[in-house]
Amino acid sequence: MDFLTSSTHLHITTWVVAIVIFLIAALSGKQSKGLHMALRLFYILIIITGVALFIKGMDFGQGMLYGFKFLGGIFVIGMMEMVLVRQKKNKPTGMFWILFAIFLFITLFLGFKLPMGMNFLA
Repeated sequence: MDFLTSSTHLHITTWVVAIVIFLIAALSGKQSKGLHMALRLFYILIIITGVALFIKGMDFGQGMLYGFKFLGGIFVIGMMEMVLVRQKKNKPTGMFWILFAIFLFITLFLGFKLPMGMNFLA
């Protein structure tokens, strides 16, 4: 298994686990500090593996699209954090859920469409 394949698998695993933890934390009703801290650890892992893939993606000649995907991923993480923090403060979260869904869709679409992706959306 080469570096690109193992990095891609690690990246996908970290964001899938992070989304599951996020949904459990957000939908459970009660805020668990432990879940939120674990989620923040996964944010860091997602960013580290994403940067590694972003750097590797520059070799494919579509740097701008990989840059948009990177920004979309950062926005997804930001919306996840905003939902949990605003929920903890008993403030409305509807707009952040919508933005989370939009940014997640854009990021996944770009991730699967670009040359390093799995291309099953084509």
